[in-house]
Amino acid sequence: MHKLQEKILKLAQEKNLGQYTLREIGVFIGERSPQKVKHHLQQLEKKGLIRIDKVKGLIEKSKQGWVEGLLKKAKLFVIPILGTASASPASIFAEENIEGYLKVSGTLIQRVSKTKLFALRVDGPSMNRIKINEKSIEDGDFVIINAEDKDPRDGDIVLSIIDSMANIKKFYRDKKNHQIVLMSESTYDFPPIYIHEDDDYLINGKVVQVVKKPNL
Repeated sequence: MHKLQEKILKLAQEKNLGQYTLREIGVFIGERSPQKVKHHLQQLEKKGLIRIDKVKGLIEKSKQGWVEGLLKKAKLFVIPILGTASASPASIFAEENIEGYLKVSGTLIQRVSKTKLFALRVDGPSMNRIKINEKSIEDGDFVIINAEDKDPRDGDIVLSIIDSMANIKKFYRDKKNHQIVLMSESTYDFPPIYIHEDDDYLINGKVVQVVKKPNL
């Protein structure tokens, strides 16, 4: 996220920015150009991170947060996007900052337990032979993660954090050799990741659904 957008978001938590001119908001965040301020406000609104109500003179940070259930009188889930995870060798930092919100029909995720969910964009092909509810995990797709399911069973597709890197793999516990094995399933040849049971790693949740990128 752009640094000016981060400053605007932080400011929107403290003030109703609708009470200020673009130039006054610029003074708060150290930006002289009102047009740049306007541009970044529009980008934050597109991402669903702020709400702008011109009629009421209101600009504030969105309060959607984690999805706990179906929105009242709506058929859409609003799921926070926390960045990108690698479906290749673990190489992308797991930025735990909300980049925007994924608006998904309840029909598309009807098999998913409506618990604490977040979304990640997939980068890489190493899980393109895996299917979650009949949907493959391919580069550019979004995966939906159940953040409360952190005790995986063999064969589960998990989001793990290793050396501050996020990756999506199939989980196996090799008790005989006291190690965790994170496997790829791909049309390409990716070696497994081997972790000792006592190593510093984190299971950040289980992949429960895939939202496919548009096939245009």
